[in-house]
Amino acid sequence: MKILLIGEYSNVHATLAKALRTLGHEVCVVSNGDFWKDYPRDIDVARHPGKLGGMLLMGRLCSLLPRLKGYDIVQLINPMFFELKAERLYFFYDYLRRHNGRVFLGAFGMDWYWVHECVYKCPLRYSDFNIGSQLRTDHEAMKYRNDWLGTPKGKLNRYIADDCDGVITGLYEYDVCYRPYFPAKTTFIPFPIRIPATKPIPREAEGGPVRVFIGINRERSAYKGTDIMLRAAEGVARRYPDHMRLQVAESVPFAEYQQMMDSSDAILDQLYSYTPSMNALLAMSKGIVCIGGGEPENYDIIDEHELRPIINVEPTFESVTSALESLVLHSEALPALQLDSKAYILRHHDHLAVARRYLDAWQR
Repeated sequence: MKILLIGEYSNVHATLAKALRTLGHEVCVVSNGDFWKDYPRDIDVARHPGKLGGMLLMGRLCSLLPRLKGYDIVQLINPMFFELKAERLYFFYDYLRRHNGRVFLGAFGMDWYWVHECVYKCPLRYSDFNIGSQLRTDHEAMKYRNDWLGTPKGKLNRYIADDCDGVITGLYEYDVCYRPYFPAKTTFIPFPIRIPATKPIPREAEGGPVRVFIGINRERSAYKGTDIMLRAAEGVARRYPDHMRLQVAESVPFAEYQQMMDSSDAILDQLYSYTPSMNALLAMSKGIVCIGGGEPENYDIIDEHELRPIINVEPTFESVTSALESLVLHSEALPALQLDSKAYILRHHDHLAVARRYLDAWQR
């Protein structure tokens, strides 16, 4: 098949494209590389700053239109699949719809359904927008609420979701927000991870301080809870300098981020999540233990009843501190958790197996 993947989120489309090509399909990835993360793509559509940048991008996209037709499958990473105002994206969506086969919407991150459900219906015990029945009012959470609710972006999201052939959800959280609206055309597929060619080196029981890694996105630190996680990690590292070493990566390109992560034993990731994100899943594929989202719903949706490699934390400073202290003071548990992390990714996230599930969903 000929497959067009538009947009990028944490290497999902770039990884999926590699798997699909291995399986014999023709794939084109069109994206901005997910901003500063600079993920691989076939056609770059990054926008330069300012109003002029928007005009230049609009011109480039119009010139690309002949290359964006004739595909069997088109998948959009998000309703905001190009860096243009929502009002301008109707033209490109309708063009893609007219000149290609089936069109699918990815539910992989920030959009109207995610914000609306978490704010008004609270299907999750906690999320990026609520803790129980209490809504979060920090600046970043409010910014995203104002960005999607009652705005052209939200209207565009609903238009595409209603019109497209199917919605692919990548995490339990997003599935629970889309499925009530589109039960017949919502399909959950785990994120694809390319399994490293080299095997991770198991940590020895007495292997020195536990190396803990955390990645910080300056623009989304409070929203994702990495500000709280960082503060907890710094406190534990100060109290137990012989037991823990902390490494922080702040808004660095993906290649550099991955190099820094490779020398770690454990990763702190996304305080308000039920599930591990792409970054955490990549770390787990390398035998790095995730401290973050590992709620029962995460294991249930992938039908996993044996492996429990994720150190789950509640969305509080105290929970993160307690989990970290337990890990660094009882590091003899790390080797087994690291091996289970690798096994978990092989079982549920291998990019070739995930690509076959996409092919089945797209054709079904």
